Amino acid sequence: MKLAAKLTISLLAGAVLGLGLTWATVFRGTLGTSSDIRNGPWRTDLSIGSKASGAYMRASVAVHGLLALNRSETLYFTALTDSAGNAFDPACTYRVSGNDPRARWWSITAYAADDYLIPNPAGIYSVSKNSVRHDAAGHFSATVSRSAAPVNWIPVDDGGFSLTIRFYNPDPSVVADPAHADLPTIEKVHC
Repeated sequence: MKLAAKLTISLLAGAVLGLGLTWATVFRGTLGTSSDIRNGPWRTDLSIGSKASGAYMRASVAVHGLLALNRSETLYFTALTDSAGNAFDPACTYRVSGNDPRARWWSITAYAADDYLIPNPAGIYSVSKNSVRHDAAGHFSATVSRSAAPVNWIPVDDGGFSLTIRFYNPDPSVVADPAHADLPTIEKVHC
């Protein structure tokens, strides 16, 4: 084979591989790096919104985290599974329960597989510090399901979904040790 043909094939293979890996990193996310923190079913990456994040992380946040704030203001955790480690099934009902997250303000939101809010006739997209109802002991419990719940409902549809909890102005203890922060549990109730 001629040198020019070998060079062309090598350049094409390199370009395809490079573009493919870049697409996978940006559109599939970059969690799993050394700054990836796990806390039960919740995950975060401490480089998000900081100077430590690289070009791929910033591109991924631009695609998946529309209007995301920087880390000095907000800490984001995302769950793709319940607390038992099972992937979310939109046909099932889940209970997200715990204490109020330690932050000035917080919210828990469901997002569709395309990273956008899930359209629903009720116009409900999340529960938050201002909207969630608590039991007598001060704990909250929210229902994540396709069927409406009387209180603390986070609607989903037939497509895949994820849950994101936002800590706005998180307590210094959460920032110092996010792997041990008191985060809500996610329990599958029934399918």
